[in-house]
Amino acid sequence: MSGDLLNGFIALTNPETFMYLVGGFLMGLVFGAIPGLTATLAIALLLPFTFAMELTNALVMVMAIFMSGIYAGSVTGITVNIPGAASGAITTMEGHVLMKRGEGAKALSMDALASSIGGVLGAAVLMFIAVPMSNFALLFRTPDKFALVFMAVVTVVIVAKGSIWRSLIAVTLGLMVSTVGFDNMVAQGRFDFGSPNLIEGVQLLPAVIGLFAICELLLQGGAPARGVLDAPEFKVRHRDFIPAWADIREIGAWTFIKSSVIGVLIGMLPGGGASMASFVAYAEAKRVSKKPEEYGNGSHEGLAAAEAANNAMCGGAVVPLLTLGIPGDSVTAIIFGVLLIHGLVPGPGLLTNEMATIAPMFAALMVAAVFVFLSVLIFGPYYIWLARMNRAVLYAFIGMIAMVGTFASTFSVFQMWMALGVGIFAWLLRLMKYPLVPMLMGIILGPYLELYLRRALITSNGDVMTLFSSPISIGLYVMTGLFVYFLRYKSPKLA
Repeated sequence: MSGDLLNGFIALTNPETFMYLVGGFLMGLVFGAIPGLTATLAIALLLPFTFAMELTNALVMVMAIFMSGIYAGSVTGITVNIPGAASGAITTMEGHVLMKRGEGAKALSMDALASSIGGVLGAAVLMFIAVPMSNFALLFRTPDKFALVFMAVVTVVIVAKGSIWRSLIAVTLGLMVSTVGFDNMVAQGRFDFGSPNLIEGVQLLPAVIGLFAICELLLQGGAPARGVLDAPEFKVRHRDFIPAWADIREIGAWTFIKSSVIGVLIGMLPGGGASMASFVAYAEAKRVSKKPEEYGNGSHEGLAAAEAANNAMCGGAVVPLLTLGIPGDSVTAIIFGVLLIHGLVPGPGLLTNEMATIAPMFAALMVAAVFVFLSVLIFGPYYIWLARMNRAVLYAFIGMIAMVGTFASTFSVFQMWMALGVGIFAWLLRLMKYPLVPMLMGIILGPYLELYLRRALITSNGDVMTLFSSPISIGLYVMTGLFVYFLRYKSPKLA
């Protein structure tokens, strides 16, 4: 294993692969920093073009986008009080106060340092526990796999923001969509209304493009213009972005480490995501802080805790994807598609059989985390201009790329219409405050939930109790109940 990991880092020394790493990192910075655009959208737009990429380059590029995109969501939040993504909301609350006090460079530097530390620790955890978890997953029988996917679906529902009923409806819609098309177990179509186009079902790529690209364009196109041009002046020098040792010592190494661990653990929960990681880490940091009164008024400690958890989540979210075949969040759900495009099926056997292929992913995630801190030293004074780009031209370009990319990957005009239809439907859901990540997870997890349930019932002659017949499955159901209790009813509060 250590040899494969070392070879993964060596693979990044290939000039072409390294350029893909740098290109993905910069792409993630841009998409993460511009309000309304996210790392999810960046990888969704890139997904069709990974067909033509060499596998290592594709994996390296998407992991770099993942790491930098999660970090960059806080950049415009700190500078102009508009977070580039929901994951930057907590950082915005603290960072923009510092910005208005004339400490914008200090806030951005601490933001980048905490993100880099969290990202490195998250990638390290991924490297050390992925293979043991994969070996443990090989012990799972069909009822155990059903219990695992069931736990993932329930977790997706309970960790989503807002009403649990809206989240439940969204994941149910995703599960319903996943049943459309050819039924492999009985070799016939279902819910296709006699259409030869629908017999192949709703493919993952049009669903992703619709949910995260078309929907976002419709939302942004109908939103009132935001006053980013009224942002405060931001004239600083490059050396102002070097964090002060006194501030780092005041925050303490334990805050960085504990917040990173929280981020990794929440990243492992299907549907957890960066927003939840930053929220929980911030709440925990405030609970034990010696200066809780500073939280909400420009706390360096609160900012560092939220950002360390944000980026540590990246490593955690990849663990269930590679070892169990269950995406940890919306970005890894799309990375799931990248792996499938190149013939790699995420699950227990992937790391056992393809560790040498996957190792550059791990290396890219860690190197990209280091790049996060270097990026603020290089680009810090210019970050504010990312929020001043012409939105009309930008959104038109994204719309064109989304539709062309869908056709290029499927060679089907029908799938282009499918992406548009899914996008309009998702837009209506968003207007009614329904979350989209549960729907995407339902589309991805639905086939597995159905497959394992039907297989278990067939092999047991219809005995439902087979689903509760092993210690592993019982343990997973107990964990599901604990997740519901602690994440929905005992979740930490900010105030």
